[in-house]
Amino acid sequence: MKSEYIPTIGLEIHAELNTQTKMFCNSKNDPDEKRPNVNICPVCLAHPGTLPVINKEAVKSVLKIGLAVGGTLADFTEFDRKNYFYPDIPKGFQISQYKYPLISGGAINNIALERIHLEEDTARSSHTDGEHSLIDFNRAGVPLMELVTKPVITDAEEAVAFAKELQLLLQYLGASEANMEKGEMRVEANISVRKIKDEREKSDQSRTLRPPVGVRFEVGPTTGRREKAKDVELGTKVEVKNLNSFRIVGKAIQYEIKRQIAVLEDGGEVVQETRGFNESTGETFSQRLKESSHDYRYFPEPDLPKLYINEIKEFSKENLKKEIPELPWQKRERLQKEYGIKLEDADMYVNDRELGEIFERRAKKIGGKKDAVKILSNLMTSFEVKLRGDQKEDYKMTDENFLEVLKMIDARELSSLAGKEVLSVSSTTGESPKKIAEEKNLIQKNDKDEINKIAEEIVAENKKIVEEIKGGKESGLQFLVGQGMKKTGGAMNPKLLTEALKNIISME
Repeated sequence: MKSEYIPTIGLEIHAELNTQTKMFCNSKNDPDEKRPNVNICPVCLAHPGTLPVINKEAVKSVLKIGLAVGGTLADFTEFDRKNYFYPDIPKGFQISQYKYPLISGGAINNIALERIHLEEDTARSSHTDGEHSLIDFNRAGVPLMELVTKPVITDAEEAVAFAKELQLLLQYLGASEANMEKGEMRVEANISVRKIKDEREKSDQSRTLRPPVGVRFEVGPTTGRREKAKDVELGTKVEVKNLNSFRIVGKAIQYEIKRQIAVLEDGGEVVQETRGFNESTGETFSQRLKESSHDYRYFPEPDLPKLYINEIKEFSKENLKKEIPELPWQKRERLQKEYGIKLEDADMYVNDRELGEIFERRAKKIGGKKDAVKILSNLMTSFEVKLRGDQKEDYKMTDENFLEVLKMIDARELSSLAGKEVLSVSSTTGESPKKIAEEKNLIQKNDKDEINKIAEEIVAENKKIVEEIKGGKESGLQFLVGQGMKKTGGAMNPKLLTEALKNIISME
């Protein structure tokens, strides 16, 4: 029988900040620039005699992020030289932060943070024919936020949920577009496994609280944060770098956990190293032995001044708070409380801010009545989202037409099924829902004599189902209702039809 292991995961996430200029010079910061080596200058190319100047907006962005996650803003900070040679670093070192980060602590999704600091990005390398490499320095010197979590994540799903919530936070604050496809946000995962020591630890592990898969916590950033116990000895750490999509983050972590367990089960030792992820094979692969901090020979950057944050007025907490909008977890919780909608619906409106704005605008137009708002939200999240995706630029649904359908459903003039059909037609033509419903004969029939007639026909056509209903199989009644809706093209009032069917069956 296989031994049981506890995975431990810490994330290092880099995000390019969307400032107008680079971190230490006035070259343009433009991630959409396709021409190579146009947004460059002597400073970001490290020409001799040039001096860097700190980008104030980049510092401010990181301070706002720190405030949003409940971290401690530094009173004093400085930049350091991280010394290593690679072709995409023109200086031969990277200006980063080591001992005095801008932010310490904080939490997102109940995951405790170690630090958040600022550094400059590297240039972009491309490998052409296997023999030559090209360097584009447009990205060199772009402001780069690095966020490091504590090693408290226990599975791939939790890691992905954390990264998604961070991406939302960066977008809500306007700090970064954090588009992973463009490399504006990159994830590195530090993964280790260790054997469970005893049954008590196994029991403790099984009771660890974390969000359901695919659903993020709706609570604030610091509530219930978890931190690694001080006396726990972790396994050997392996870093998997350059994970550029949420799907790849999940797959890479899952594979690496299985690989390390297999190594230990076979009696081997996990090597501390840096690994990459091969998307084609779904496997990680060794790149190099992992460096330690002393390998980089950090020392304070002599060409930049020390920063005393508390002496800079616009960096005060009071001024920073004025620029912080409603945050993702705050909006998620407010939508549920204010409108009585499901967490899944609120989550969709948080992720798709345009859809969220449309929902709130419509909800206000119907007076915020919770029953009507729930129907509104169900129609939007289960049906309209698909229509918008399928039709894209040709989507012609207006608030007025959507709310007219909602009003007709509420007045029982339309069934939910017929309402969806009317919405589908109106979204492509822009026509009045009332007109569409009348032309397609979808106005719900409430005439009891007509409903009784249809019910009698259905009972006569489904004698076997009727006998099963009499024998206690209640699901058969829903089948008969469905037959009635089908017979009338969804224009029958299902509640009245159900009552009519029950009466006829009871009298047989």
